Parts: sequence; C-alpha cells; structure tokens
Amino acid sequence: MKMQLASLLCLAALAAAPLRTDACTRAVYLGPDGMTATGRTMDWAEDLHTNLYLFPRGVDRRGARSDNTIFWTSKYGSISAAGYDIGITEGMNEAGLVANLLFLPETVYDRPDDTRPVMGLSIWTQYVLDNFATVDEAVAELRKETFRIDAPDLPGGKKSTLHLAVSDPSGDSAIFEYLDGELTIHHGREYQVLTNSPVYDRQLAINDYWKQIGGLAMLPGTNRSSDRFVRASFYINAVERSADPRIAVPAVLSVMRNVSVPYGISTPDKPYISSTRWRTVCDQKNRVYYFEPTLAMETFWVDLMAVDLAPGTPERVLRLAEGQVYTGDATGKFQPSAKPFSFLFGV
Repeated sequence: MKMQLASLLCLAALAAAPLRTDACTRAVYLGPDGMTATGRTMDWAEDLHTNLYLFPRGVDRRGARSDNTIFWTSKYGSISAAGYDIGITEGMNEAGLVANLLFLPETVYDRPDDTRPVMGLSIWTQYVLDNFATVDEAVAELRKETFRIDAPDLPGGKKSTLHLAVSDPSGDSAIFEYLDGELTIHHGREYQVLTNSPVYDRQLAINDYWKQIGGLAMLPGTNRSSDRFVRASFYINAVERSADPRIAVPAVLSVMRNVSVPYGISTPDKPYISSTRWRTVCDQKNRVYYFEPTLAMETFWVDLMAVDLAPGTPERVLRLAEGQVYTGDATGKFQPSAKPFSFLFGV
C-alpha cells in the first residue's frame, strides 16, 4: 500500500509540474550465457555532427585546462561517439564497460565555494571508459567525489545538464546524477533503464505504478520521458532471451526503435521532446558496437576485438558528420585523426 501511495503521489506531482519531456533512452538486455547488450537512442533538437573515435590505451589526459584538475593515463582502449567533436556522449571500452550520457534538466553540479579539482563534463564519459573495467570499479572511485564537474554551455547555448549510465558485461549497472551539487548513485542489475526527467527516484516510482497496472495493453504511449522509461523497462525484459547476438542485438534494437521519437517532430510547447538522431547497441559479450543513423537507414558495426588499441597506436576516426553512409562491418573504415581530439573545457 505504501508503494502504491508513493507511486500515485509521484504521478500527481509530475502531472502538476511543467511538462518536461526530453531526450534519449538507454536500456540493458540481460540474456543467457553472459549475453549482455546496452542500447540507447540519441534524441536531440539538432544534428550533433556525430563522429566515432577509436582511442588507444596509454593516452595521457587531463580533466580541464586548469592545473587544478585530474590527470590520468588511459588503461583501456575504447570506441567513443563524439557530439559536435567537443565531447564524448557514449562509448564502450575493450573490457566491455559501456557509458552513456543523457540529458537531465534537473541536474545541478555546483556547490558553494567548491575548490575540488575540476573535471570537464565533455571528458567525464571518456574518463570512465579510460579507467574502469567494471561498474563496481567506477562506483567505488566516483563515490569518493574527488572532483567537481565543470559544464560549459553547448553550441547554441543549450545547458549541459546531464546524467551518466554505466553498465558492464556482467549486467551490472549504475546511474550517476548530480542533484543540488551532490552525487546520487543507483547501483545494481535492476537499474537497466534510463531516460531523462524527472530525477531517477521519481522515474522508478512512476514505473512501479505502471507495473502494478501490469501488462502490454496498459503501457503509456507518448514520447514523454517517463512514458519511454516505462515502455523500455517492459520491453527490454519481454523480448526473446538469447545467447546468440544475431537474435539478441536485433531484439535490443527493436526496443530502442520502439522508444525513438519520430524524425522532424515539432512540439514548440514541449521543448524537451527531440527527434531521435541515431541508435546504438553495444554487444558487451563480444565487444561489437552497432550504430544506426536515422537518416542513413543503414546499420553498421565496429568489432572492437579486431582493433589494435595498444599504446602508441594512432587515434582513429570514422566520420559521419558530413553524411557519410556505412553498411555492415565498418571496422576497417577508420582513418588516423588529423589531430588529437580536443575536448571543450570551460576552465
């Protein structure tokens, strides 16, 4: 009864608040025999000019321009998707750890008089991919809160208020949100799905309400973040379970298509609804990254196990931003970058 009451109160609060339906969905598939795969949609109001990068091990990095920052050398190579060529929105490293950055308008990074070392939001995702093989490792380190997040505005003046989801080949997951300057972490296999607003505790309460109603016939069907959360939570556990990636990966992709937002949708009264620009599935068992651009209408993949990511190998890029189209195995299509990736730092 208490759970039902909490869920109903949460729904009432959401209905009374200004409608805040925003971008992106992430869901983790937990299949048999270690078949774990993480899918995501990238929903954004404009083209992010996405390119894919292969980063080797042994890269020396810093978290900001300031000397009051975090320094590290990458332990793991990764494939990473860049937005505007200024920051990493998601990726998978060679240990099978996946990190996905999603929009959350309620995010507040700042604390009063905070003098901790700075971590630029543009490199936060890459920091996780560079350093950790498991969710346990990422949670243990990030929980220390040894740095503060600096989040300059994105191109076009959009606020960079984001939360982070991490998953690993065991099926473990964690959600990281900054609320009122404090880091909140949800850690466990049960945290398979992430969308956007409201904050994660409220999303879980809303999903509990729909679970009590139960069944396929009663799933909410709008593009609102909370509705996408409920549908993704139901479908990612309702699709066929298989250890065969030829079944598992398309199953995950079918879920991500279900929660995608139609291209070119116009909802000026609901500014946080944005078209799906692309979808991805990370096969974490076999280390294969699948990418489906909405406009290209072709799915291609990159086999991370077939890439040399040893220290000293070049940073490589697969350019998509100018409308390039790839089909099937694109592992061999990457080219050495003309210059090292340049992250956007505010300080």
